[in-house]
Amino acid sequence: MAHIEIIFILSIIFGAYMAWNIGANDVANAFGTSVGSKALTIGGAVLLAAIFEFAGAFFVGAHVTETIRKGMVDVEVVSSEPILFAIGMTAALLAAAVWLNLASKWGWPVSTTHSIVGAVIGFGLVLAGTAAINWPKVGQIAMSWVVSPAVGALLAVLVYLSFVLPIYRSREPGKLLRRLVPLATGSVFFLLTLAMVYKGLKNMNMDLSFGEACLWGLAIGGLAAIVTYLIIKRIPLKEETDPVKKFKQTEPIFAVLQIITASYTAFAHGANDVANAVGPLAAVHSVWQNNGMAIAAKANVPSWILLLGAVFIVIGLATFGYRVMATIGTKITSITPSRGFAAEFGAATTVLICSRLSLPVSTTHTLVGAVIGVGLARGMRSLDMKVVRDIGMSWLYTIPFTAVLTILLFLAMRAIFSV
Repeated sequence: MAHIEIIFILSIIFGAYMAWNIGANDVANAFGTSVGSKALTIGGAVLLAAIFEFAGAFFVGAHVTETIRKGMVDVEVVSSEPILFAIGMTAALLAAAVWLNLASKWGWPVSTTHSIVGAVIGFGLVLAGTAAINWPKVGQIAMSWVVSPAVGALLAVLVYLSFVLPIYRSREPGKLLRRLVPLATGSVFFLLTLAMVYKGLKNMNMDLSFGEACLWGLAIGGLAAIVTYLIIKRIPLKEETDPVKKFKQTEPIFAVLQIITASYTAFAHGANDVANAVGPLAAVHSVWQNNGMAIAAKANVPSWILLLGAVFIVIGLATFGYRVMATIGTKITSITPSRGFAAEFGAATTVLICSRLSLPVSTTHTLVGAVIGVGLARGMRSLDMKVVRDIGMSWLYTIPFTAVLTILLFLAMRAIFSV
């Protein structure tokens, strides 16, 4: 019994460490493009990210957490070894956190989802062999890693072609801005509201049907669009034809819109990626609740675990997020507020859809795909292919590194606890 108490305490510590590293590495996914385009300072980005990352993690994060907790490793196969299961999940947390810490130090925007999924698979293999791994779920998640960057890129290109290029090609950009910007703002608030209220606010006992959530989304999105229209109507906009003057007039408006979409991205990121820290912790918690004697087939994720993950993600954002932020915000391609808006909107929409489907997609992969998509919309020469290649290589290192390190940590902890 004493073993499970110690293991549970270690899992809390490692879960907090993992959440800190998620904040440190993935802050770029929400606000890297905003800082790169100079729409926000680093201080302003951290403040807004803290608010929206926390909200997404605490209010919506439980859905994906359930997939990480019991979806990757078949609980029935390992049910006879609950202590070893708890040790394995604890080792997975530490291994993934160590890798993320190293990647953040080197400025690599790696996938926190890859990190924890690779770690969980590693311990599952050494604990019970291939039979312990839920291969259909692994395949489903692996497919999402391929699809999410492509979908993020596609949506970003569509937004760029629909909202940005028409303004710069128009002979009446002011009139088009007044028409398109409220529409874009309304779309952002509609999707954010839909994700938040559609079976998302379980901690507040709010469980709406999809139709009811759509009505809420339309109401709030419509209100946001009206307010935006009233504001932008008061801004003096000249019908400029000179490209330079048109750029100077248009980009400050997109800077405001980019801040809104960046906040939306942060909410989506918090909703999806908190699972990478608290999912394994929730698994150990279920074993601890049963005094180390059983693994719960289904258990609610306690609010205090979501709170722990949310708080330490925010701390990670504030203390160590600037390195990876620089990579995505400035090195892949030149980012302006309008391009940043297109990339963030495409990426956040992809992540929120996948979060609703309980797929722990990589926010990093999705946003990098979206940024590349915006770059491609302007031609291959606008992309720094060396940076893109280096990022891709760092992604390939992630799963084998965390899987092997988890196996080593698992064997070491198993020997220490003599289990």
